[in-house]
Amino acid sequence: MVYRMLILDIDGTLLRSNFRLDRETREAIDYVKKKGVYVTLASGRNFPSTKKIAKALKLDGYLISQNGGFIASSVDEPYFESHLSREDTYRIVSILENYNCHIRLVHERFSVGNQVQQKSQLVAKVTLGAGDPLFYPVTFTESLSNHVLEKEVTPSKIDIQFFEERERRSAEQHLKARFANFEYTSSTKCNFEITAPNVTKANALRLLGLKLDVAPEEMVAVGDSHNDREMIEMAGLGVAMGNAPEDVKKAANWITRTNDQLGVPYMIKEVFRKQLRVGLY
Repeated sequence: MVYRMLILDIDGTLLRSNFRLDRETREAIDYVKKKGVYVTLASGRNFPSTKKIAKALKLDGYLISQNGGFIASSVDEPYFESHLSREDTYRIVSILENYNCHIRLVHERFSVGNQVQQKSQLVAKVTLGAGDPLFYPVTFTESLSNHVLEKEVTPSKIDIQFFEERERRSAEQHLKARFANFEYTSSTKCNFEITAPNVTKANALRLLGLKLDVAPEEMVAVGDSHNDREMIEMAGLGVAMGNAPEDVKKAANWITRTNDQLGVPYMIKEVFRKQLRVGLY
């Protein structure tokens, strides 16, 4: 099989646990690009943060961000975008405000979150994380539901971080009973993320494949989290990181090393070293 597209998750996959990008990873991506393979990113991060990583890797094509809610090479010219309605966003946030959690409404141009009163370093991590570049406006408000109505906020994704697993399970069950058709996934133990119905990384990848005339069996998809599982299952070669949960590993065709052990460059060299440049077959 000739693989024509490589899709990479960012956090836990491309980046080390300290959010650094290794020189070996940059070199491996340059190597596979020279073989004519289209390389893109598929991330839960907002678009500006995803674009920042892409720029560091010299990727100027389409990117999948916000768990599939936004596909673009430029924020001003999206190929695909999906936003929750103001009404649905308000109803979801109103439910979540009854729980002890941090809520983040993620848009391609900004994000807004609730203020959480906790004496914990965890709050600093969830309120201003690695996916928040300084040029991306981040606002915090005491009443997020009121803010949604007043500012007519329509996010692509709602990201919720909990401080207790019990609270997370209760909130997720509550929301799924009311919004059963929405997409729910997670990237860390005590969080879950909500996107509109049928908005996933995998479905975004299907749309991008149609745009670029690349079939799923010609794709290699690499990830480490539950929100990567469906695209790993869909791709011709689905690769799980060594640091991925067991159910994600079971969905994969191939398991590489961890993100702290140069798992991406190792996988690229092993999978693509015998492949000729695309177009020479």
